[in-house]
Amino acid sequence: MSTPGPLSGASATVAVHPTPLGPLVLAATDDALVLCCYGTTEGAAERLGRAGLRPAGPGEAGAPGQKVLDEAREQIDAYLAGTRRDFTVATDLRLATPFSRRTNLMLAEFVPYGRTATYAELARALDRPGAARAVGTALGSNPLCVVLPCHRIIGSTGSLSGYAGGLEAKRHLLALEAATAPAA
Repeated sequence: MSTPGPLSGASATVAVHPTPLGPLVLAATDDALVLCCYGTTEGAAERLGRAGLRPAGPGEAGAPGQKVLDEAREQIDAYLAGTRRDFTVATDLRLATPFSRRTNLMLAEFVPYGRTATYAELARALDRPGAARAVGTALGSNPLCVVLPCHRIIGSTGSLSGYAGGLEAKRHLLALEAATAPAA
């Protein structure tokens, strides 16, 4: 994970990656993956622009981040095939607010592959008991869906709630992890 700093004037290549869950929109600089989200390239371009990044298409001359995009695609495909549990592609959370950044960074450490936790449990792990709704909001703006596993966080009753890719995608990811996780 790279350290947040100014992005103004930098550019990121935006590409659509087809998956069994539907298309994921990816964006990368030469240094890191900055976006992996459900939605449209237009929405991604708007999000990048708000952070001071100039969106570039994969075919543009000198488009940055091709190596990072290729690595991200390969790792996402392996994860969705059940042959990868962790992501090692360089990531950058400068599109996230400070609280969202902290919340999303805690995910993989706090909730291992194949497990789930509640919004309230994650809030307590962040030393913010009572901030379950704030945690939900932070996860809802996760700029690196799938790569940072916000799908592992569930409601206090065990119900599936809120996921940028929809509840069917969340259900699919949790079932995939449950089926391929090592025995506890």
